[in-house]
Amino acid sequence: MNNTIIDTDFHFPGQKSLYKGKVREVYALENDVMVMVATDRLSAFDVVMPKGIPYKGQILNQIATKMMAATADIVPNWLMATPDPNVAVGHACEPFKVEMVIRGYMSGHAAREYKAGKRSLCGVSMPEGMKENDAFPEPIITPATKAEHGNHDEDISKEDIIDRGIISQDEYSILEKYTRALFQRGTEIAAERGLILVDTKYEFGKTKSGEIVLIDEIHTPDSSRYFYAEGYQQRQDVGEPQKQLSKEFVRQWLIQNNFQGLDGQTVPEMSDAYIGTVSERYIELYENITGEAFIKADISNIQHRIEKNVLDYLDNL
Repeated sequence: MNNTIIDTDFHFPGQKSLYKGKVREVYALENDVMVMVATDRLSAFDVVMPKGIPYKGQILNQIATKMMAATADIVPNWLMATPDPNVAVGHACEPFKVEMVIRGYMSGHAAREYKAGKRSLCGVSMPEGMKENDAFPEPIITPATKAEHGNHDEDISKEDIIDRGIISQDEYSILEKYTRALFQRGTEIAAERGLILVDTKYEFGKTKSGEIVLIDEIHTPDSSRYFYAEGYQQRQDVGEPQKQLSKEFVRQWLIQNNFQGLDGQTVPEMSDAYIGTVSERYIELYENITGEAFIKADISNIQHRIEKNVLDYLDNL
């Protein structure tokens, strides 16, 4: 399981800076070009797991770029090219410091809050009498922002975002419109694959020219939750858990092993056998979400492959 990419330290021509996120590493180059490398790191409960998952970066990058192409007619995005299975190259943007989370169903974080007795999430009301995984009457937007201390996401209301000057009212209206349009398109794409897009998040930025564009990832299993449509209603009717396509299975495994990212908790040991099953699940996710067979890239020397492909692309830019 050593053929994974956990960390990078490339030195591309015209490189100005390197930002390392939980999963992606972003190289800022001259001429307002960004090179984003999707690593094989696995993050859950805002904690990066010690071992990488083979092909995970390729899977996330390829789903995201396919989905950006499938939504470019309704929302502009940052993407220019994908010179390597793990790499996206695009226009430099100033990110908005808010993730636009949209939920069509009461699952995950929303369900946990609901079970705790809360009937409002990010200032948005949740109806009484709902069961976990029920559909909301209409999708709700529940934004999140980074905590001032640490890397955790925090719920925030639309009103707080505007009052605190994080995003102007006019720009927030644009993000809200784009979020709903993207979720609608994502819902339609999922339905064609026999899936339900349950919830997801979108991130946006502003280009040097002032255009608001979609950035980062879209409709991947790391940023989204999917259910299988077949049997959904029957499972709801009898109170069975839904069949999911997301990394929720990793979260559940961690919870069963007494880890939820809380202070004092230790990440459980992930055996090579378990990591292999996680990799297989991610491949299953790819094939179900895209409707295409997954073609494994050469991982004998991932660092060299990425560096060569990016340099070749930049030489011809």
